[in-house]
Amino acid sequence: MWRKLQEHLPSNISVKYLLGGLAADSDLTMPQSMQDNIQQIWKTIQQTIPGTQFNFEFWTKNKPRRSTYPACRAVIAARKQSQTMDKKMILAIQEGYYLRALNPSEDTVLVQFAEEIGLDHVQFKNDLNSEDTQYELDKEVNQSRTLATQGFPSLIVKNNNKHYSINIDYINMNNNLKAIQTVIAPRPGNTVAGI
Repeated sequence: MWRKLQEHLPSNISVKYLLGGLAADSDLTMPQSMQDNIQQIWKTIQQTIPGTQFNFEFWTKNKPRRSTYPACRAVIAARKQSQTMDKKMILAIQEGYYLRALNPSEDTVLVQFAEEIGLDHVQFKNDLNSEDTQYELDKEVNQSRTLATQGFPSLIVKNNNKHYSINIDYINMNNNLKAIQTVIAPRPGNTVAGI
């Protein structure tokens, strides 16, 4: 849905990815109740959103940790090599986690993704856990909190220096597009700053 929506956005809208953080660094295994809950969410999503797939082998092949900061830092480390590589890293992480049963909480897995998408893996390793990368992540997490996001993913439209939360329809892309068009509809003094 997100890819389709981006193809239909007006040309005067720019997309910016902002990392929300979600779960700080942790080496602790996720409690079994949380693992069970997430697996149930995956099953529900598969049943309600056509074409969505998950590889449930993740839960038996890995030590699941509630730690998304490593993946967030990987996106920033990719972005440091090229502004367009953050999207490729996000996709690699999502496909690795949901479809290939790879654990994006592990630095070795993130380095593998970096190599697969064509990044300089030595620079990526150096950037992944650097103080500068962590600083950038903290900045983005703080910014996402000021936007009062309701969860992840979120879709926020910035127009005329105001932020508007869009309720995401994961099935019908046109509903998302209509909501965005309503927010950016020309009014006196309004300009589009991006989403």
